[in-house]
Amino acid sequence: MSEAIEKVSIIVSRGSLEGVYPGLIMANGARAEGIEANLFFTFFGLDVIHRARHEHIKVATVGNPGLHLATMFGGLPGMSSVMTHYLDRKMAQLDIPSIPEFVEMIAASGAGLYACKASVDLFGMAKEDFIDEVQEVITVGEFYGIAAGGQIIFT
Repeated sequence: MSEAIEKVSIIVSRGSLEGVYPGLIMANGARAEGIEANLFFTFFGLDVIHRARHEHIKVATVGNPGLHLATMFGGLPGMSSVMTHYLDRKMAQLDIPSIPEFVEMIAASGAGLYACKASVDLFGMAKEDFIDEVQEVITVGEFYGIAAGGQIIFT
């Protein structure tokens, strides 16, 4: 018999709609099941928690095999906005919250939200650049400390 999962730490490294939602859905599901959840945002995943960018996450249309769209068409001007609008509408019909609402909900449920110090430094950011729900900017070593004893999921 397998043991129940008690803690998950989810690494969000992508800054596209289809790259962000899986981590948010997993964190929300974990909290709904009473599982401790922490989100570690690194590289372009920082856009999810960036004050100026978190409301503007788009679908990556170029080279995205899941769209079943030729790369040439994915690169057309406005295609990313069109696909993002389409998916936003479909998700609203299914009562799936927007990224800012989802992040706020997850934080309110008790999940930890952390920004990767190396990525923050790389992109010339500071804690003040992030939404209030971000608890700290931490190193990878500190993340491993928070994640200790649980499962780590990379999305």
